[in-house]
Amino acid sequence: MTDFAHPLLPAATPLLRDDDGAAQVGGVDGSDGLALGPGGAAVVALLRGLDGRRAQKAVLADAAEAGLDPAVVLRVLDGLRSAGLLVDLDAGDLLAADAGPAAAARTAVELPAASARPGGWRTRRQAAVVVEGATRVGAPLAAMLAASGIGRVTVRDTGLTAAGDAVVGGLGAADEGRPRALAAADAVRRASPLTDLRPLGADTAADLVVLARPWAASDPLAAGAHRAGVPHLVATVRGETGVVGPLVVPGVTSCLQCADLRRRDADPRWPRLAAQLTRSQPPPSGATITCLLTAATAALQVLAYLDGTSAPAALAATVELPPPHLTPRVRRWPAHPACPCGAAERPPATSAATRPGEPTAVPVGTEAPRQGTMGG
Repeated sequence: MTDFAHPLLPAATPLLRDDDGAAQVGGVDGSDGLALGPGGAAVVALLRGLDGRRAQKAVLADAAEAGLDPAVVLRVLDGLRSAGLLVDLDAGDLLAADAGPAAAARTAVELPAASARPGGWRTRRQAAVVVEGATRVGAPLAAMLAASGIGRVTVRDTGLTAAGDAVVGGLGAADEGRPRALAAADAVRRASPLTDLRPLGADTAADLVVLARPWAASDPLAAGAHRAGVPHLVATVRGETGVVGPLVVPGVTSCLQCADLRRRDADPRWPRLAAQLTRSQPPPSGATITCLLTAATAALQVLAYLDGTSAPAALAATVELPPPHLTPRVRRWPAHPACPCGAAERPPATSAATRPGEPTAVPVGTEAPRQGTMGG
């Protein structure tokens, strides 16, 4: 690690002292920690000051000025890194952080998680996400993304807020009768006042679009996003089941039409049934817990994709959260050879070890889900 790394010890990390002058950093609730021998308590004040705003070289210089052995402090820093307790910020992450005491306090809570990612905090601050549908999933999802550091979040919806749209973290009871898009913007603003809420211009493409309507896979907006090459993710509640995915990366993964064709293969009646599902706007659905867990699961997929950490679970798949326990199950949707997207001719983005639409990874102790190829 270079002397120009900016070490950050999250403020919530326990720093515990013993009567003999020893100290312990972290190491509670089964997490890794670092034990400091006698005299370690003298280092605690220095550790508590690791807010990521000083380069390691400056930290060691301050340690020497305080009468601490820089070599000992360096070993402590390396030990904290090995335990996964220390986060090294890039100077650019600090520049991307919002200014002002309140914004700095909000950023400090999110920085440790975001800065462990390849792109750092800057990637999130520079990202633009569009949420199609200010639903009981879409509105809290938009607020979560904004609070997690996404710099620009736009919620699109042309409807008016109904009483059933109210949900924790999203639209409220006082929003009834207001345009849903404006009410959702207020929800985002409450979570992150400095997030850019402006609609994207014709010359600005979103980094990702979230389709938050119940049957968004059949929405013309999905086809438009695919033609424009914009990655898009379904996040909704159908009936009482939360559904996240597929996450479609045009030119890389199978698409929503691939999944639709898989459903048609499994049941020739599917096109007629799907037409009934999309004929009108369904009423709000999903218990509050279901909606919020669906939104959180979708937010995790969005951040995993934007951060570039690993392949999100929803790539070419749906993550379902069925009642009553909401235990996640996954259905794979490989590319369909008849789909014009051409994904079937490319190597799969994920290893689909199961048949199309078959649920996988059923947790021990739960009822095995029924085989169903129409609900993904």
